[in-house]
Amino acid sequence: MKIIDLRSDTVTRPTAAMREAMAKAEVGDDVFGDDPTVNRLQEVVAELLGKEAALYVPSGTMANQVSVKSHTEPGDEIILEANSHVFNYESGGPALLSGVTVHTLPGVRGMFTAEQVEAAIRPPDHHFAPSRLVVIENTHNRAGGTIFPVAEMTHIRQTADKHGLKIHLDGARLWNASAATSLDLRAWADLADSVSVCLSKGLGCPVGSLIAGSRQFIDRAHRFRKVFGGGMRQAGILAAAGLHAIEHHRKRLVEDHANCRILAETFAKLPGAIVDLEAVQTNILIVELGKDAPFDGPGFSSALKEQGVWFLPTAPRKVRLVTHLDVSRADVEAACNLIRRAWSV
Repeated sequence: MKIIDLRSDTVTRPTAAMREAMAKAEVGDDVFGDDPTVNRLQEVVAELLGKEAALYVPSGTMANQVSVKSHTEPGDEIILEANSHVFNYESGGPALLSGVTVHTLPGVRGMFTAEQVEAAIRPPDHHFAPSRLVVIENTHNRAGGTIFPVAEMTHIRQTADKHGLKIHLDGARLWNASAATSLDLRAWADLADSVSVCLSKGLGCPVGSLIAGSRQFIDRAHRFRKVFGGGMRQAGILAAAGLHAIEHHRKRLVEDHANCRILAETFAKLPGAIVDLEAVQTNILIVELGKDAPFDGPGFSSALKEQGVWFLPTAPRKVRLVTHLDVSRADVEAACNLIRRAWSV
């Protein structure tokens, strides 16, 4: 039975061409700064994001947590959206690793406003944790791959500058936002002091993320990568996958978005399935299973898994499906047929 794996865009496997690039990679000891392929990847990503420097790290979580640590001191406060990845899916990293408190803002499809940030900033009083950093996620995982508007981020940048705050952009899927809007990555990156981007999601690499920012910031981040145990040696084998993906896999992200739209429109026609079609902007689909649906979330996931279609229940009555490099149009159409069939049984 063929498996159509829609659990996440992290489940992709390296293509044959990517494996060849990895096998041929020139390597050195990256902890000493001697790996030419890692160095080249860092240069390419810094250039793409319009930053002075970049740093290769093993994971998106490490990229975000190193960035939080590099921007703050223990006892500071960071401001972010309540459903953000940094707050929900990074194991309490801000508290554990950086000793900062977290001020969460209610968002709409993962978005918040400059006015909300303004209201959240602590006044200069010794009773309060100093507000130090705003974290923005784009695209927003838990909201279903929604894109943070450049216009609102511009307003948040102005508010942050007014109060002396920094901005970190969790751009794990910034590639998707760029592909969906045809905007350059710098449209968002220019508005942030630091940016993290992930290679192992939509771009289909086996490992890796990068942090980009000023040379001074990246020098500080390099230290905390070491503290957090993120130094790698002959990492050029992995960095070569990133260089290949940036060159060959970015333009095809629109195919994932189109496939996600097909899934969304299929669900939207099923009685009891609730889909916010306006929120389906990239490659992530969140489906709410209403009272009239024949399944709850875990039951629906289990029933389709028996048919070879894998996805995740994310709440008692919600499921998430993610399209990616390893899921073709034919796979999506086959999945839609199986979903419709299961729904009508």
